Amino acid sequence: MVTPLGVGVAHNWERITNGTSGLRAIEHMDVSDLPSRVAGLVPRADRGQDDDPAAFHPDMGADAKLRRRMDEFIVYGLKAADDAVADSGWKPETDEDQERTGVIIGSGIGGLQGIAEGAVTLHKHGPRKISPFFIPSNLINLVSGHVSIRHGFKGPNHAVVTACSTGAHAIGDASRMIMFGDADVMVAGGAEAAICRIGMAGFCSAKALSTGFNDRPTEASRPWDRDRDGFVMGEGAGIVVLEEYEHAKARGARIYAEIKGYGLSGDAYHITAPAEDGNGGYRAMRGALRNAGLNPEDIDYINAHGTSTELGDKIEHDAVKRLFGDHAHALSMSSTKSAIGHLLGAAGSVEAIYAILAVVNGVVPPTLNLENPTEGCDLDLVPKVAKERAVRHALSNSFGFGGTNACLIVGAAP
Repeated sequence: MVTPLGVGVAHNWERITNGTSGLRAIEHMDVSDLPSRVAGLVPRADRGQDDDPAAFHPDMGADAKLRRRMDEFIVYGLKAADDAVADSGWKPETDEDQERTGVIIGSGIGGLQGIAEGAVTLHKHGPRKISPFFIPSNLINLVSGHVSIRHGFKGPNHAVVTACSTGAHAIGDASRMIMFGDADVMVAGGAEAAICRIGMAGFCSAKALSTGFNDRPTEASRPWDRDRDGFVMGEGAGIVVLEEYEHAKARGARIYAEIKGYGLSGDAYHITAPAEDGNGGYRAMRGALRNAGLNPEDIDYINAHGTSTELGDKIEHDAVKRLFGDHAHALSMSSTKSAIGHLLGAAGSVEAIYAILAVVNGVVPPTLNLENPTEGCDLDLVPKVAKERAVRHALSNSFGFGGTNACLIVGAAP
């Protein structure tokens, strides 16, 4: 994991369960003319945060030469993938093992900052000043490409681009590639680094971002709270290693959890707004339960999409109540976006990791800044403080622009 709470799974889990916020004022670029001036920024040594033990350092992910040839979202993805692969202990050396190991890492937007800078360079200085690495440094599938090249993974090499559902779709699709026999091992997830002037300006113009907490950045993301006024942009990457069970067992791999279910749906409603009845999210969750062969009462925790937007939070909450019925009041649901913001294409994979850790540790992370729940939001939304409870199965929701929805269910390791 590379998130606004730092680099590494251990740091992330400790901080999010302690109620730490990774949201801060944007200071690395000029935002004086933008309505929203807060974000979930990865703590970085090159932005004056070198005293943070979980800070991202310039040499992480890629050396200086490589860094000049890739956008930041690729660098974040490489670092998260390196850590995930190292933790897995999987180092394929034979041709057969390499050909049975694949990569599927996506991004919602990709090299937005690099494209913006390239356009300015072209306009000011002409085509001769455009780098020959301009295209590969910004292409979304180049995270997968670099991971594959670095580690010698010769199996399926793919990328997902489904806005804010990207990370969840990547993990779900990778699990099916293994199920269908295309690979034994898949490195999967999402990466994003779109906190640049054009990215912020675009979301501000769409009136999607929080604007009322510029002087109190840690309070800006407040899912289900009456004072919420939009989401907070975040950046980073979340990567997992998926492996066919018998293959993992045979080599003595540490198994954290099992992908039990995967559901997908489309709203067929609006390019940015969710369907008012929450039917898209409802059907994605229902599909995941059906795919897992589970009943609603088997779910103990939901990591909600919960972006802190006025419409989306209540719609998702009510879809959960509709699907889970009486059991909805027995489960816990929280939004980790309250601590790290919305990582767009990386959100689904980062949040799936938090869901996995809830299963592993028997702790559900809190929803920060939940002071006054919106009327009708009466489920256990884990306000402010993490909660210890047994989690047999956790569900993680991701919904994106265009009405694309993904839902993952993870359960305890076999």
